[in-house]
Amino acid sequence: MYKKNKKKYIYKKIIILGSGPAGYTAGIYLSRANLNPTIITGNNPGGQLMNTNIIENWPGDYKTLTGKNFIHRLKKHALKFHTEIIHDHIINIKLKKKPFKLIGENKIYHTDAIIIATGSTPKYLGLKSESLFLGKGVSTCAICDGFFYKGKDIAVVGGGNTALEECLYLSNIVKKIHLIHRREKFTAENILVQKIYKKISEKKIIFHKNSVIKKIIGNKEKMQSIKIDSLNDHTYTIKVSGLFLAIGNTPNTKIFSKKINMKDGYITLKNSKKYSLQTNIPGIFAAGDIIYNSYKQAVVAASSGCIASLEAEKYLESLKKM
Repeated sequence: MYKKNKKKYIYKKIIILGSGPAGYTAGIYLSRANLNPTIITGNNPGGQLMNTNIIENWPGDYKTLTGKNFIHRLKKHALKFHTEIIHDHIINIKLKKKPFKLIGENKIYHTDAIIIATGSTPKYLGLKSESLFLGKGVSTCAICDGFFYKGKDIAVVGGGNTALEECLYLSNIVKKIHLIHRREKFTAENILVQKIYKKISEKKIIFHKNSVIKKIIGNKEKMQSIKIDSLNDHTYTIKVSGLFLAIGNTPNTKIFSKKINMKDGYITLKNSKKYSLQTNIPGIFAAGDIIYNSYKQAVVAASSGCIASLEAEKYLESLKKM
């Protein structure tokens, strides 16, 4: 008769959820403080940066880095200070009692403190051709990748604040932008819309309204064009070197819903004088893309991971005095 294996209960002083720049940075700092942290990687180790072809804006690294190489270096740095890294995915949490309880696919963990650094996931168009050119022309970050399209024609898809902000940023780098939006009007703030229309009048931006992308076309090395379907039944193709998806991000916080205070899926912070990155639950801190809706940068995530680790260290110290 088959007998189901029971999950082992493991106690850890502090657990970091997530293995991107925020998570690994927190691990490095906590390990150096001799707090023996544990990083639980989740089901997407390394996060979004694993799909980033080139990184050129990490301070101090003037040589080109690939996303995979960058994450590998962060991991090695954490391991240097004996940070424990566990490959597991948390599927449920119990936060009402202490120690906190984290239920993983493989094991169950008890811990006194948590740093949530689970990152976010870009929204995609859902095209079959999309994944083929990710990192080969298709990007989800203008600040990260815009430089590589200097003097070239590119496309941006979206009509909200993010799309228009990326267009304005890219307009100072690229030759021409094809802005593709499925609606008649933008949904962004009025001040951004005014700036975009100014760029349109200058013919720096070509606005394709009531339109959607049907296919991304290219060879094995890179994308070369996109097929656009206008909602008035007109289909056409334009040549572009890059396509920037700016239709939003989804923070990876679903598991914390109704358990930690959030707004629009992003974790909100108590922001007290003592702890700037603590959630509404004492002992639980947050860092990276799950708290920053606007700044999708590795250096920002890493800095918040550092702050969260320093505050978690202070919190654990306070427990000894109780």
